[in-house]
Amino acid sequence: MLAVLILGSPADRDFAAKITLALDDFGIPHVTRIASAHKTPRYLLDMLAEYEADPQPKVYITVAGRSNALSGMVDAAVSAPVIACPPYSDKFGGSDVVSSLRTPSGVAPAVVLEPDNAALLAAKILGVGDAALREKVLAMQEQHRQRLYAAD
Repeated sequence: MLAVLILGSPADRDFAAKITLALDDFGIPHVTRIASAHKTPRYLLDMLAEYEADPQPKVYITVAGRSNALSGMVDAAVSAPVIACPPYSDKFGGSDVVSSLRTPSGVAPAVVLEPDNAALLAAKILGVGDAALREKVLAMQEQHRQRLYAAD
């Protein structure tokens, strides 16, 4: 299995690092790539074709702020699930997230705003075919429940 993180620019590395830490906690192998739907579309499509040629189970996690064409373009070009995890920016008062939510017909990336939760969704998706990973997800959920019980 593989999680392919695609960042729209090097400026997204710190935000993406939070996702990779959570993927590491689940034991999910991952790679991080940089490609822009706006500035390097051919490069992005060639990269995706290479990953799609590999039959192993995978999920894509896209990290792009401002105008998030990356998530929709990746989703339109691949058959595997795509999770859009756009970094929040105070500069735009949250309105930049809308570009991740409104997509054309036939394009359906999931949108998850919290990096840890993007990794969790990746684990749940990949866990459909991997019992050990599914158990890790269940254990993490139980830890969260126990923490709340203890706090009450």
